Order: sequence, then structure tokens, then C-alpha cells
Amino acid sequence: MFSLSCFTVLVALTTVAYGAQPYSTWMSDSFITRGVTPDRHYTNAVLYRGFELAYNKTGNTTYYAYIKSQIDSFVDASGNLGGDYSTSLYSLDDLRIGPNLLFLYLSTQDERYKTAAGQLRAQLDRQPRTPLGGFWHRKPTYPNQMWLDGIYMAQPFYAQWTQLFDSSNATAWDDIILQFDLIEEHCRNKTTNLLVHGYDESKVAVWADSVTGAAPHVWDRAVGWYFMALIDVLDYLPKSHSGYERLLGYMTSLAVGVKASQDTSGGWWLVMDEPYPGMKGNYIESSATAMFTASFLKAIRLGYIESATYLETSQKAYSLMTTKFVAENGTQDTLNWEGTVSVGSLGSNGTFEYYIGVPLAENDLKGVGPSIYASYEIELLDP
Repeated sequence: MFSLSCFTVLVALTTVAYGAQPYSTWMSDSFITRGVTPDRHYTNAVLYRGFELAYNKTGNTTYYAYIKSQIDSFVDASGNLGGDYSTSLYSLDDLRIGPNLLFLYLSTQDERYKTAAGQLRAQLDRQPRTPLGGFWHRKPTYPNQMWLDGIYMAQPFYAQWTQLFDSSNATAWDDIILQFDLIEEHCRNKTTNLLVHGYDESKVAVWADSVTGAAPHVWDRAVGWYFMALIDVLDYLPKSHSGYERLLGYMTSLAVGVKASQDTSGGWWLVMDEPYPGMKGNYIESSATAMFTASFLKAIRLGYIESATYLETSQKAYSLMTTKFVAENGTQDTLNWEGTVSVGSLGSNGTFEYYIGVPLAENDLKGVGPSIYASYEIELLDP
């Protein structure tokens, strides 16, 4: 299926530019060298996942030990998540650390990690829902709102937990599918195959369409979160479930839309819907470029999409990543990651001007983590 000769050329070019080290480990090493403040915040969880992949690839226990030391700083001896974990805030962002906890549980069989992850799973039983059954992104801040971001924060964890500990629970599997169905119903543009950032089922948010409740714009990182979520949930969802083919269809349709919207540079615009690509103030953004690259490559590896159609797209994007967004900073041979927008929130007015007005952040973990995912995938194709 794969055109490995193309990858050989690509990897040769990028290593000449930046050195002989694989980027998955070089970027991971860079952030371990500089140090990361331990936190259960979703941004850290995204980075820890990158370290997991570096460990899986190399077997180097340095990565594993670093993840464990970080997580042990906020999971106590009884498996509690610590005093700053609120059972009343109900933020889906809190659930992103769940897969990291399950990674440690599976490797150690230490019940502390299962207990901590169980607190997050229990949150879903209390999480407020829209009238149609979708999880609020956060209570009390975003009532009746579903965001693409929240799908990535919650659904891969929900699916992995269910597979591991509750696999016969048909209601849970149906609920996981429902979250995607609602997003697809309200956010998908069937012409471009892209999705807007989210929707408000009550249609009262300042940005909400008065008829559909949909947000007005396609924000690149939200689509990146969603693309990764679809593929990750397929890792756990039983193929026999009636929703499996539907999720696969959502993912393959999204792949079509993302490919079609790729800029000639190889990257993707911050605001992706027409007529905004190329408009003054808009720019090629790095976190989504990494997320899309990682998603295409993982989907190719798992046989969900054809390499003949998507491999060149992935190569072009990865080349841009390593030449535009990776920077060698000269300190202890470490790398920086550039060009990631610091935030994008529907706690705003949701306008184009809002999105392009948010500042960029150097070494933002929301971009660093996916850059490692993309490197891991491309390195699997040309080890």
C-alpha cells in the first residue's frame, strides 16, 4: 500500500536539514530536557501521549519514567486526582488525562491509576447534557453547547474505558456514537466536508445560527481534535456495533474535506472556511497542520484511507512541519515548536476577527504533542 521510496527521500531531506535524530524522540527529549510543570490539564495530557509514543517506538524507559513521575505528582496514594479536581465544574477538558492514566494502569496494574480514571468516568454520568443528549462542553460556562474540542477530550477515553471494563454495555457504546452523530448533524458542511467549531442547541449564544445553532467558522484546531478523535475511537469501538461504519464514514468524509482544503504550502489555514483562506490576517497554523498530518498517516497505517490518495498530502504537510515550525534553538541541542495559536474559544463572539486576533505561542503543548504523533507515524513507515 505504501510508497516507501517517497518517504525515504522525504526523511533524508528533513534529517539533512535538522540532524540524524528522529523527530519523535528529538522533540520529546527537548521537552524533557527543558522540563515540564506537572499538571493534569489537557495540554499536558496531549504532550504525555507524545511521550508514550516515543516510549512505544524505542522502549527507552526514560520516557515512561517521565510520564509516571509527572502523573504521580497529582495522583495520590489512594488514587485521588488531587484537591484541584472539581466534581462540580464538569469540564470535558478534564477527561483528556484519562487515557494517560489508563496507559499507566495497563503497564503497572496499579489500582491507583484505575481509581483516578474511574473518577473521570464517573464525571460522565453526571455531566450535563443538551436536550438531545449531547455532553455540555463545560458547566456552567457553556450551557447546551457541544464543541469539536470536547469530542477529543472525552470520547476516546470513554471508548477505551468501555472497552476495558464495560465492553458489554451497549448503552455506553450507543452514547459514544450519539456524541458524534449530534456533532455531525449540527456542524458538518456537506459541500466542503468540514465542520464548524461547535453548536449551541439552545441557539442563544452570540455566535449561534438562529436556525441551526451552529458556529459560523471552521477553526482548524477544532477540526484537528475531531479528526484525531474519530480515528482514536475506532481503535476501541467494536466493529460489530451498528455505529462503526458510520464513524468510519464520518472520518473518511472528513479526510476528503481536509485534503481538499490543504494550502499549496502543505499546511492549513487557521480559519478554513471560504472566503477566509488567504485573507489578510489569516495564516497557516502549526497545531492543526500537525494534527491533520498525524491523522492522515494513522488512518493510512490502519487501512482506513488509501495511501495512493493521501500519502502525498501527508508528505507535503510533514515537510512543511519540519522546515517551517520546527526550530533548533541551540540550547542543549533542543527543538522549539513554532506557530501554534494559543487558544480558540466559543466563549468569544466567534468571528473571523476574534480567531485571527489570538496570539501565537512558542512551544505550545497543543502543537508539540501532535507534532510528535505525526513524526511517530511517518517514522513507522520508514523506520
